[in-house]
Amino acid sequence: MRHSSPRPAVRLRPSLALAAGLLGGVLACGGDTGPQGPAGQDGRPPGPVRLLDDKVGRWLPENRARLNELLTTRGTASATFDPKNRPVAVFDWDNTVVKNDMGDATLFWMLRHDKVRQPADGDWGNTSTHLTAEARTALNTVCTGIAEPGAPLPTSTQPACADEIVSIYNRNQTRADKAAWDKPITQTLNTAYAWAAQLQAGYTPEELRGFARAAYAENAFNPLGTTQTVGTTSGLAFHVRVYDEMVDLIETMQVNGFDVWILTASPQFVVDAISEELVGVKPQRVVGIRTVADANGRLTARLRGCGTVADGADTLITYDQGKRCWINKAIFHLPTERQQARAGEENQRQVFAAGDSDTDLSFLQDATLLKLAINRNRVQLMCNAYANAQGRWLVQPMFIQPRTQQTSPYPCTSALDAVGQPITDEAGNPFTQDFEDRVFTLP
Repeated sequence: MRHSSPRPAVRLRPSLALAAGLLGGVLACGGDTGPQGPAGQDGRPPGPVRLLDDKVGRWLPENRARLNELLTTRGTASATFDPKNRPVAVFDWDNTVVKNDMGDATLFWMLRHDKVRQPADGDWGNTSTHLTAEARTALNTVCTGIAEPGAPLPTSTQPACADEIVSIYNRNQTRADKAAWDKPITQTLNTAYAWAAQLQAGYTPEELRGFARAAYAENAFNPLGTTQTVGTTSGLAFHVRVYDEMVDLIETMQVNGFDVWILTASPQFVVDAISEELVGVKPQRVVGIRTVADANGRLTARLRGCGTVADGADTLITYDQGKRCWINKAIFHLPTERQQARAGEENQRQVFAAGDSDTDLSFLQDATLLKLAINRNRVQLMCNAYANAQGRWLVQPMFIQPRTQQTSPYPCTSALDAVGQPITDEAGNPFTQDFEDRVFTLP
């Protein structure tokens, strides 16, 4: 558990140590060793060590009050608190804990620093089984001849290869505007997100963590709105910010005995490289896109499976309903056959969840007590949040540069999900009304 004394100032902004790539040992406190504070007769603190404050002033007061109520009623102050069965809280990462996307930032860093490797067999179709024939041809044409199989690609000086990769990743299309993926999005897979992890093939986890730390260091000190050029593709985001409020919430939950996890659709080693330094969550409490390692410990382009989806099937990642599966697998250790469905027993589900996207919806719906939606104008998420089933949803504007009000009601009654079905509430029922956007301004 992190210390309950006030955080040093470096915790509220990008750390100089992290910028230098010196994560190890800078802050000695861990993130999952149990609550700190003066112990009562039963070994537990007699009350909350710290409640959620709002030094910056960007929490909506009613949200902070509800979160503090959760801390009081389910944390170490509660008579029912069990240190061997701590309440679980799960946070999405990109645009929930930090502004912008660390998966993007790290891939762009790798391309600018010649770290993406030529496929070992020289065929780009084997980086992802979901690339279309047009995409494979495009990549083979501009990338295959510029480096030996398995060697780093000189993408910093060969912009055609970098541009093709960025176009396929960012636009789901080749530079010639041909479809890049056979199935761009399903309820368990975003092929572009998965590709960011698959393009890390050939490296060890520690090498990839080093890339992520370097990418974070480049992005964290840039002014908001800074963009970069990769190859000749300009206008790509080149700044990342940690939300101070989410740092405080995570640390306060840990102090109060909650078991806090990060769940992300960015690659595993991109986020677990920086999670402990930035928000106090240890790498083993991060669940991201995971790929299969070879006998030498180097990662391959094959994806780890979950539930009944086998390793190498490459159809399920920590995305949308795949996030539910990985919570059930990695956090609650449910049997394989039960991992893809919502757990029936509440003690096998998180009490709290936070997210910003439609693809966070399944694990937010599964939370038993509070569900925090960061308002980025995402239709499915906001329809559920404003429907506010059982009064358990909190809507919070983005802490930095909040989105303006959605000018027309969210089309809850007519919107379709990723597979073309009408969107539903957490009970699985179609919506019967549309909702106005009501919560979009910071206090």
